[in-house]
Amino acid sequence: MDSSSGEESDLSESEINEYKEKPYEQLRSGKYKVKALNGSLRCPFCAGKKKQDYKYKDLLQHASGVGKGSSNRSAIQKANHLALAKYLEIDLAGEVDQTLRPTVPQAVNQTPEQTDLYVWPWMGIIMNIVAESKDKDALHDQGYWLKRFAKYKPLDVQCFWNEENLTGQAILIFNSDWNGFVNATEFEMAFESERHSKKHWNEQQTQLDPNIYGWAAHADDYHSNGPIGEYLRKVGKLQTISDIVQEAAQDRNNVVANLTTKIDLTNENLNELQYKYNETTMSLSRMLEEKDKLHLAFIEETRKMQRLARDNVRRILEEQEKLNYDLETKKKKIDNWSKELNKRETLTERERQKLDEEKKKNNERNNSLHLASMEQKKADENVLRLVEEQKREKEEALKKILQLEKQLDVKQKLEMEIEDLKGKLQVMKHLGQDDAAVQKKMEEMNNELKEKIDDLQDLESTNQALIYKERQSNDELQEARKVLIQGLQELLGARTNIGLKRMGELDSKAFQDACKLRFSPDEAAMQATTLCSLWQENLKNSEWHPFKIINEGANHKEIVNEEDEKLRNVKQEWGEEIYEAVVTALKEVNEYNPSGRYVISELWNFKENRKATLKEVISYIVKSIKTAKRKRT
Repeated sequence: MDSSSGEESDLSESEINEYKEKPYEQLRSGKYKVKALNGSLRCPFCAGKKKQDYKYKDLLQHASGVGKGSSNRSAIQKANHLALAKYLEIDLAGEVDQTLRPTVPQAVNQTPEQTDLYVWPWMGIIMNIVAESKDKDALHDQGYWLKRFAKYKPLDVQCFWNEENLTGQAILIFNSDWNGFVNATEFEMAFESERHSKKHWNEQQTQLDPNIYGWAAHADDYHSNGPIGEYLRKVGKLQTISDIVQEAAQDRNNVVANLTTKIDLTNENLNELQYKYNETTMSLSRMLEEKDKLHLAFIEETRKMQRLARDNVRRILEEQEKLNYDLETKKKKIDNWSKELNKRETLTERERQKLDEEKKKNNERNNSLHLASMEQKKADENVLRLVEEQKREKEEALKKILQLEKQLDVKQKLEMEIEDLKGKLQVMKHLGQDDAAVQKKMEEMNNELKEKIDDLQDLESTNQALIYKERQSNDELQEARKVLIQGLQELLGARTNIGLKRMGELDSKAFQDACKLRFSPDEAAMQATTLCSLWQENLKNSEWHPFKIINEGANHKEIVNEEDEKLRNVKQEWGEEIYEAVVTALKEVNEYNPSGRYVISELWNFKENRKATLKEVISYIVKSIKTAKRKRT
């Protein structure tokens, strides 16, 4: 539904913000209903869509998405949806679902552990590492510390050594998740149970035993001086347990919000896909209806042609009967004249001579009429035979056309049914992946699709078999032509009616005539040979293809591109005669050897200037052999 379909066709992008005020006032006045009687919300500008039961958040998101995105929507649709979004935010703000309102977090009593500041990622500190000369190398190795505290699963170790008194410190780096926190805590508790924790380190710094001390890194370690504090400030930060929990919850909420947005966009895309699918289905239905109309029109035209043919045959037969009647009438009239002449034989000699002359004339007329009658009879028989042959050829052509139409209809119908089933399967995959009924329907449609594909493959196999037979016959004919060309080089020439023509070879006479006008007789022959060889090499160049495709009704035809740079240059520089010779050779190469682009021999009928048939060549050879035999005898 478009609120301005009767007023204006579309808007520019700059006029959207100005135009949205008009549908906004119409929404406020109640011309367009957003809230139904049952309390559900609907989009008044998308009446054709199936989904018309929105929640407040979903409808607001739909209106904002169409108004700010959806490049396939018109500017008027965007303006209408922006007006709807404004109406929802201002006038229907009270319709917000209670379930969508954010919950106010309740204050809880936090334990001291939740408010303690830890260094994150979790780290453990090892102090009082005393290296003696015998185990100095082992203590400097990181692998030693990773192996010693492997039960706490540290990821890395950083050691800091004082080379003067051979003492050192180390930092164990744990995983940044809660498992890492548990490992760091167990690491600290293990040293505390041995009375070598941070508390004991601070109490006994003046009387330390040679064992190592360890604890988890806290805020005082983060702010301490020395290499330990510098490293902690460089790679970590201070956070409480509650801060980390809140960050994790915030990340989880962001992920949920993003997923919700993606689901809404996916639902909208599915609705658009359904709408496009419905449009495609309607288009296919219209195509089938048009095809049926064309088929009926073809049948009607065929019947009309048959009716006209019958009328023509009947008219010819009626004319023939009329001519026969006139001929018989004239013959009877001449016979009566002959009888009268016979009665007058008793007249005078002069009259007898006249009668004899008239008899001769009458006899000549009778003979002429008889011959004319015979010729007329033969012509009538030929007309009847031609009519019968024409009728039989038309019937055979009609049968072939109808058979090919049926095969084409079956193939097109199968292809459209396959595409239809594929579209339905795609839509059903989006709409119901967990629905057992939908899955069963999809399985049935898959089986039906396989059957249609098998039928199409069977039809393709039949067509391929027919094409193979046709190609086999054509190959045999081409092979026979090749054998004739190879074996009859001497017998067939260019001066006979049937001979060999080199297709794609330039006519050297055109080059000689053009060069004679520009050069001396001695130089003209050499220039003509050079120029002809140069253009013959150009014809062999497969990268030069000066042709273009044009449409002639429903057919495509390839013709020479007269705007090609090389062709225009040769026409301007050497004239029309050489240009026509090059274009003729180009057409021959493109027709008879487009892939190889070299000159080939072809059987040719020079009298009619066309390709000779095998029947013509064989008849000519037999005639030549008979002539040669007669000359020998």
